[in-house]
Amino acid sequence: MLMHTAVRSVLLTYRDFSFTLLNEKRRLYHKIRNHLSEEDWKQVVGLSGLPIVHHEGYVCPLPPNHRFKMMKFHHLYQILLSDGVINKNKQVIQPRQVSQEVASSVHSECYVKKFFNGLTSQKEQRATGFEWTPGLASRVRYETGGTLLAAKLSLERGLACSTGGGTHHAFPDHGSGYCLINDLAVAAHNLIACGLATKILIVDLDVHQGDGTAFICQSHPDIFTLSLHCQNNFPLRKQKSDLDVGLEVGTGDNEYMKILSEHLPAVIDNFHPDIILYDAGVDPHQNDQLGKLKLSDQGLFKRDVYVLKSALCRGIPVATVIGGGYDGIMELSARHTIIHRVAQEVWNTYL
Repeated sequence: MLMHTAVRSVLLTYRDFSFTLLNEKRRLYHKIRNHLSEEDWKQVVGLSGLPIVHHEGYVCPLPPNHRFKMMKFHHLYQILLSDGVINKNKQVIQPRQVSQEVASSVHSECYVKKFFNGLTSQKEQRATGFEWTPGLASRVRYETGGTLLAAKLSLERGLACSTGGGTHHAFPDHGSGYCLINDLAVAAHNLIACGLATKILIVDLDVHQGDGTAFICQSHPDIFTLSLHCQNNFPLRKQKSDLDVGLEVGTGDNEYMKILSEHLPAVIDNFHPDIILYDAGVDPHQNDQLGKLKLSDQGLFKRDVYVLKSALCRGIPVATVIGGGYDGIMELSARHTIIHRVAQEVWNTYL
């Protein structure tokens, strides 16, 4: 279903764009070195090709028949390997767990301490959709660390992808909608705090509004949040992103791309970000159980190519996360590989 030729055919529609080599961004090489551990830096030096951030710790046990498809992180990685999309020895780098200090840069110290140490109440846990376990806390810390590492790598390499991330419903003092720590907000704030970026654009194309991200970043003019989502869907109470585009139920490929192309270039050109954090959620797909939109596989291909093209042709690095999706485990896992397939083809063709 997800074939190399399909990605290539979509890319050819953008052959008139001249992708830059991002030389100016790559001058951050030595600066980034100062913000990575010695162990992480050794992994970075050994990378060749598109960086893929993955850790087996992205997975933790859940009760049988839980709606959240935890094993998708494992399966999508295995599909990428078995299909020859990525090379484990040359491209894959393992993240470290995010620290309590870094997580507390956007979340309250009290909440982070409670969640990391299993002190959240049953009511708080029910609101997230997860029962707390040590494995869950560990998983969230690895996933957040993965998004942060992908963001740093993209500044030096131009493009980097995590096999997890996109926990955009997490608020400063509580989790929500299967999201415990807001990895996108944490990564954005950390890059700015470290002096690695001054302006960051978060492009959230998950079918659900990134309400937690919007709320956290509302008071930060150096972070721009763009959310393109199904209006009549979770969350019922929307927050205010810098730009919210609510889509009608049943929106399909052509209308979706028309609306995206009307907004994304203008946002990039007006805001001039140093980096884009891209949530490539696959729940806008027509077969998604919770999505309510009608994008096809090819529609997701076109969407992801368009986002990467729009950034890279302007010399702006991109770090991608996989976002949400709800379907049968293998169908969902394969769908989540679309962004990595597109990114790999973009890398091979232009970077």
